[in-house]
Amino acid sequence: MAVETDAALHFVTPPPGLSPLTEFTLSAVTEELYSLRAVDAEGVRLFLIDPRPYFPGYEPRVAEQTLEELGTTDPAVLVVVRPGEGGAPTANLLAPVLVDLTTGAAMQTILENSDQPLRAPLPR
Repeated sequence: MAVETDAALHFVTPPPGLSPLTEFTLSAVTEELYSLRAVDAEGVRLFLIDPRPYFPGYEPRVAEQTLEELGTTDPAVLVVVRPGEGGAPTANLLAPVLVDLTTGAAMQTILENSDQPLRAPLPR
């Protein structure tokens, strides 16, 4: 996934736990690691990864209504990662961040009827 340096993202609805924030910048840290920073709240930052290199079989089934709200049928999929606290970093596969790379529209959605883990250890 190719992301412009400091791409502007507008979340259609605030990410869970970050209301009322909707304006963010997405910057590549490495080829697979991204930093998502809130524009209006200094210090609010999440780390995201492209899950495909780490979880090759990960193909979240996103509800049609969610795609309609986002305005795309083919969003880029990223997942939030947390540093390992005494262990490996983990990825939230239950709530992917969907991004329309053309418009900058974004949304974090919780997958329905999914057995994806909230904290999947990242393979080394």
